[in-house]
Amino acid sequence: MSAKYLKIFRTASRNLLPSESKGSCRHFHLTSFPQASNVMCRDALNSALDEELERDERVCVIGEEVGQYQGAYKVTRGLYEKYGSRRIVDTPISEMGFTGLAVGAAFNGLRPVCEFMTFNFAMQAIDQIINSAAKTHYMCGGQIKVPIVFRGPNGAAAAVAAQHSQCYAAWYGAIPGLKVVAPYDAEDCRGLLKSAIRDDNPVVVLENEIMYGRAFDLSDEVLSKDFLIPIGKAKIMRAGNHLTMVSFSKLVGFCMQVADKLASEGIECEVINLRSIRPMDRGTIIRSVKKTHRLVTVEEGFPFFGVGSEIAASIFESDAFDYLDAPMQRVTGADVPMPYAENIEALAKPSLEDITQACRMVLEGAIPKEKAKAA
Repeated sequence: MSAKYLKIFRTASRNLLPSESKGSCRHFHLTSFPQASNVMCRDALNSALDEELERDERVCVIGEEVGQYQGAYKVTRGLYEKYGSRRIVDTPISEMGFTGLAVGAAFNGLRPVCEFMTFNFAMQAIDQIINSAAKTHYMCGGQIKVPIVFRGPNGAAAAVAAQHSQCYAAWYGAIPGLKVVAPYDAEDCRGLLKSAIRDDNPVVVLENEIMYGRAFDLSDEVLSKDFLIPIGKAKIMRAGNHLTMVSFSKLVGFCMQVADKLASEGIECEVINLRSIRPMDRGTIIRSVKKTHRLVTVEEGFPFFGVGSEIAASIFESDAFDYLDAPMQRVTGADVPMPYAENIEALAKPSLEDITQACRMVLEGAIPKEKAKAA
């Protein structure tokens, strides 16, 4: 890095430093999270941010409308009033600019949480994420750490068309130097975000807009300020011995619904919530496939070079391949830019019927007609 840009980053970082580093001391109220068992995902994320801001004054949040507007999806609600404009930093509409500022702050010892209003907008900053954040630790021989979190909604919402509907799990999952997580429920949101903020590596947190308003029951353990979910470890949501379904984010819920339906027919599916895209918990998937002998992967992204493809490769390259009793099936989004019209959009997204049909094919050992024709 040139001396010119290093100077710019250091100057920017000093402007974000906690106030006591400039000779004064701020006192914050203790985090007060309502001891309710039913918590929405946006509130789980909010509490995780609040607790980590309180725990470590190097943590700051930066992005568009994260402060005075309290976040486009209200994930940062109340943080600006509590921590002030020095740590909850509103920015202009310039993803490349504020992402570069956040990465430079991480180079200089802060722990920024960089919010994108949607990960589709992060395309404007992908050079900063990949070439600056992901590669610097390696390129400097480990001399510089990059403890930064990139977070925001990922994937399709509803009627926002092709430029606002992409799933970036496979995109970022392909990059050495990044860790990538994709929470499904409120437990995932709390535990994964807290772990991401404490990690010394750049972590991409792929949330889902549709899930922000969904509520889940949380145990006292999950509500604890010390609760963390290890990055790189999947969760078995439902045990079964006839079929393995692997998914992440919103579609984990779809898999659970399909598993409930098939259970009424005496078919017990094992549902795995990946939680972490990179590193991927291949061990949990392989052990499950060895038990059930069948595999279906479910994701919202495009079919080519997707997360399901990587899971398939992991099975084919391990001894789990010898345990398969039928060809595995991948359920994905359609291989087209996301349509805007509601009726066509529905056809481009994975549905409960799509997942159910894939499961039945695997259970019957059938090969889809189009694949058989191609062969």
